[in-house]
Amino acid sequence: MTASTASDWNIAPLAGLSQVKGRTDVQLSEATIGQFLTDTVQRFSQRPAVVFCEQNVRWSWAQFQAEVDAFAAGLQALGLRPGDRVGIWSPNRVEWLVTQFATARAGLVLVNINPAYRIAELEYALNLSGCRALITAEQLKSSQYLAMLQRLAPELDTCAPGALKSARLPTLEMVIRLGEAHTPGMLNYADVLANGRAKVDVALLDALGQVLSCHDAINIQFTSGTTGNPKGATLTHHNVVNNARFIAQAMRFSENDSLCIPVPLYHCFGMVLAVLACVSTGATMVFPGESFDPVATLQAVSDERCTALHGVPTMFIAELDHPRFAEFDLSRLRTGIMAGSPCPIETMKRVIAQMHLSEITIAYGMTETSPVSFQSSTTDPLERRVSTVGRIQPMLEAKVVDAEGNTVPVGDKGELLVRGYSVMQGYWSDAARTQETVQDGWMHTGDLATIDAEGYCNIVGRAKDMLIRGGENVYPREIEEFLFRHPKVQSVQVFGVPDAKYGEEICAWITPKPGQECTEDEVRAFCRDQIAHYKVPRYIRFVQDMPMTITGKVQKFVMREQMMAELNLVAAKTA
Repeated sequence: MTASTASDWNIAPLAGLSQVKGRTDVQLSEATIGQFLTDTVQRFSQRPAVVFCEQNVRWSWAQFQAEVDAFAAGLQALGLRPGDRVGIWSPNRVEWLVTQFATARAGLVLVNINPAYRIAELEYALNLSGCRALITAEQLKSSQYLAMLQRLAPELDTCAPGALKSARLPTLEMVIRLGEAHTPGMLNYADVLANGRAKVDVALLDALGQVLSCHDAINIQFTSGTTGNPKGATLTHHNVVNNARFIAQAMRFSENDSLCIPVPLYHCFGMVLAVLACVSTGATMVFPGESFDPVATLQAVSDERCTALHGVPTMFIAELDHPRFAEFDLSRLRTGIMAGSPCPIETMKRVIAQMHLSEITIAYGMTETSPVSFQSSTTDPLERRVSTVGRIQPMLEAKVVDAEGNTVPVGDKGELLVRGYSVMQGYWSDAARTQETVQDGWMHTGDLATIDAEGYCNIVGRAKDMLIRGGENVYPREIEEFLFRHPKVQSVQVFGVPDAKYGEEICAWITPKPGQECTEDEVRAFCRDQIAHYKVPRYIRFVQDMPMTITGKVQKFVMREQMMAELNLVAAKTA
């Protein structure tokens, strides 16, 4: 597939309505993820593929595939078979990357567990997906992963490694821990890898790849839900491989590019927009560390002579505003993607002017669409790249509809719907919510958008009750339901307020039960180790009454306005 620009294809709206179709003069790949990697290795075997700065790992494409095949064989030796679910709960580490491809090579379904998850969220995710195995790091910052697992499954203390029978995690049989230490009841990643290396048969793995279908489910990613519990968006090889190809094309990627990846692997931003986009062209993947650090990111860009950089707006802001910013050589940067939350126009301008990212692109999407459906190109006019989310991706279709489902005229606001190869297979074990969200092939995004006469899309709000904090989608209902469990809470409303660093911060208004007094510290202590840190409200107010309409509907917009006035907050202009 050759690089091209949006002008090569008529993707403007037709008949004056807000409906656009992407290019159709390109072919969709039928490759599985394993075949996708093998093809790249055959073309670029000795070129650099993987750099993990913090772990001092540097592999060529051939070396990377050898690690992948060995771990795939190790997982097979444990008795894991195509279709089995394998969870991974870890920050960005080279083992995460190997697992992404090893599970795909073996036909296993990778279940991404958010590194910020705590006990209640972990239990729900493992049980909903029915994981037979979990690969886990020892810890990340204050998250003690092994300790949380031992609280959930105390049977680990006495069971043989790989033979767990847990009351609270009934499908989980084996825990594979990273690191050199040994923990009762758990297998070690290094041992599984070594066993696989001794047994690996590349011909057998290739033969299995021929049997697997590109339309098989290969990945489950959890997205928060408006009805409380997270939903497991189920993606196929076909979904993510093709999305990655078109993402790379929009950035004009080649084997001569090197991408700095500070975004998390558990998220589509890391897995698809970064990793698979690099695999599609043979570009080098550079990982600064386990989690985002502005200095480590700038250092990696400078040391590894990176030509591209990904990030959510808060990451770029942290890099630009760091006191040591001027120390680093960013002169080779050319492109990358800013996505994950609304992109402040002024931040985009600074990134282009101060970080040499003259061809940086904006991408818009959601996990359920694998994820990107709109992206700007490197050749789009600057004004378009800083003020819109670009135009529709190839082989996709989008429209903006009103409350009755009618397509609105060009320029009018409505809910954005997306249809095409990228739409997820569905929500794992949840047919009802799948049918609510995907109708006649159209994914109802819940985002409010406009499409102009040239086909450029702008996201202007959200139809769903959702906020975005630092690139993380946060559904207030989920937090509200959790806080309702607090013995002193009678009612609670959660909403977002503007924040210069994270885009939005979480605010909770709480009415205590009669005769009860509650403090902010009590609420935060109740959240600690139970829900992800980014879901814990930054602002907490105790009130006797919530603003209501005459019909009794809570007016969150009134609460938001009051908090913005109290805190002297102003919403930034975004694309």
